[in-house]
Formats: sequence, C-alpha cells, structure tokens
Amino acid sequence: MLLSHFNNPIEFLGILLAFLIAITVHEFAHGYVADRLGDPTARVMGRLTLNPLAHLDLFGSLMILFAPFGWAKPVPIDPFNLRHPRKDTALISLAGPAANLLTAGLFAGIIHLLLLTSGVLSTISIQLFTMVVILNVNLAIFNLIPIHPFDGFAIVRGILPEEAARQWQQLEGLGMIMILLLVFPLFGSSPILSLLSPVVSAITNLLLPF
Repeated sequence: MLLSHFNNPIEFLGILLAFLIAITVHEFAHGYVADRLGDPTARVMGRLTLNPLAHLDLFGSLMILFAPFGWAKPVPIDPFNLRHPRKDTALISLAGPAANLLTAGLFAGIIHLLLLTSGVLSTISIQLFTMVVILNVNLAIFNLIPIHPFDGFAIVRGILPEEAARQWQQLEGLGMIMILLLVFPLFGSSPILSLLSPVVSAITNLLLPF
C-alpha cells in the first residue's frame, strides 16, 4: 500500500509515478489498438490520450493508498464496430499488457544508461525508474490471468475455436467468484499469485541490471 511508504519520499513518489505510467500506457494501448481496428469509441470519449487524468478511477486510485493494488477506468470498447469482434477484442486486450512490458523494457534501458553516470540525480532516477519497471511487469502479467474481467480472459476467448469460445464465454459470470477464490489470499495465500510471482521475478531479473 502506498501510505506505508509515506515516510520514504523517494519510494512514495516512485510508486505513485509507476502507477500513473502503468495504468496510462495500459489503457491508452487498449484504446489505440481498438481505434486502429475500427472502433473509435475510446477516441470519441477522450480516452485516446497519455494524460493520466483521463484514465484514473477514483476508487481504484484510492485503493493504491490502502491496498497493494489499484486500477484505472476500463477503456470502452464497442465490438459492433470491429470487423472480427472476438479476435479483434483479443488483440485489443493483449495490447494493454504488451504496452506495459514495452514500457518496462524502455525504463530498464534508461536504467542501464544511468548506471554509466554518477551523481545523486542518477541514483534517485534509478530508484524511481526501477519501481516503474517492477510495477509495469506486475500489471502486465497480472492482467494476463484468464479470468474475467482481466485481459487474459478475452485473449483466451479470441484464440479458441468458435464453439470452445462460446463455452468459455459462459464462464464470464463466474469471474468475481474465481477472483475471490484464486487471486485474493482469503485462506493465507493466493494460488494465482504464487504461480505468477516466479514469472514476474524472472522478467524483472532479466530487465534490471541488479
């Protein structure tokens, strides 16, 4: 939770910066790919922007203060504007996590360059940018969970054969129940997070030089 880092200004600022960057590029990528595939809904509603204010969800933003997670306003998508609704929706869903991984790679590259220099500014920047890398990787992998409303659900639906996709869609209504059972640590540990943590660690260790 962000408030637990309030006594460390650099960590507090780093997590806040990382959160804003991560959710902004994630939602922008959804809207951009949707627009390219024929659905202008995000653009018409002012969501095709890198301004974080356009993507902030009040409750989701407050949660980052008190809990180890938060969220943005989902970018609106109208599948009736898409030529291939199921497959195009999968591409739109994939765009968010992909953008987060690209952002993590970009900031990791900047960190490598900063390590070639010295000084207080470089040290502070490395600390801030490290949090950007870590949070973007976490957001990308977390959103690939194949449970509604995470992006992974629509991605799986898009790659399944048509009949299997229809059966998969029927699981949508169970999303919140599955999230409570598999994601949140109601019984001491989270099964999903236990599986994803090694993946997140492997990617961050690959990107970061320390």
